[in-house]
Amino acid sequence: MRAVAVTVAAEAAAHVRARRRELFGSDPTVEVGAVRTKSTITDPVTIADTESEDLIRRRLTQLRPGDGFLGEEGGGDAATGEFRVRWVVDPVDGTVNFLYGIPAFAVSVAAQIDGLSVAGAVVDVTTGDTYSAAAGRGATLTTADGTVTTLRCTSVTDVRLALVATGFSYDADRRAHQGRLVAELLPRVRDIRRIGAAALDLCMVAAGRLDAHYEHGLNPWDWAAGALVAAEAGASLRLPAGFGADGELAVAAAPGIADEFLTLLTEIGADAPITSRRR
Repeated sequence: MRAVAVTVAAEAAAHVRARRRELFGSDPTVEVGAVRTKSTITDPVTIADTESEDLIRRRLTQLRPGDGFLGEEGGGDAATGEFRVRWVVDPVDGTVNFLYGIPAFAVSVAAQIDGLSVAGAVVDVTTGDTYSAAAGRGATLTTADGTVTTLRCTSVTDVRLALVATGFSYDADRRAHQGRLVAELLPRVRDIRRIGAAALDLCMVAAGRLDAHYEHGLNPWDWAAGALVAAEAGASLRLPAGFGADGELAVAAAPGIADEFLTLLTEIGADAPITSRRR
């Protein structure tokens, strides 16, 4: 299943990379009909998202007939029931970055059994780097030139020295709350990054490029592959039980600061779900 995830995610990433050149070229404007919005006016989905998901679903049907499917754009099958294995897919994680040409967007593909990720891959579309993992078998980074590196989290032991990533909701109420939490957290860690693609954030924790990541309101497709990569690289995890609308907290942290970081999040009030007043 890890090999399938790598193959399918790489194929979709190649498609997304080519589509961005076709849609944009050197012009930041996009063809009419190439972009629409989802939950709010600031939450976009592009034709590349839907095409990528369609490609992934077709390939998984060929390679893993009989498995279930859950995609960000098209939904899919139930988590349990007739499907022993369910594939959880984010066809373009970091769509806003994709639109603006910021080189931080990825394709995420994971296989889950009973809601737990057992294999997955995250492909950085811009670089071609592939992060992958299988449960109990470690995590690796394979660069575009074929160099393979085993991933391990940093050895940081003091949360004051932690470089922390986070993300923000498209909902204005939630975003305001998240901003207040950042203001509380920032003086108590090394610094904060907002990269804009949760799957890549989680993989960067695995690669030691970040010490921790936390975010409210992630959906399964946001973390299914990246969280497995982080866990197999040694990270401590706290994952949501449901979907993004529940506003639950997701955390991945290097093992040397995990307990201290969770305590800090509790102290600033970040351990509770953040839901929209408009729900």
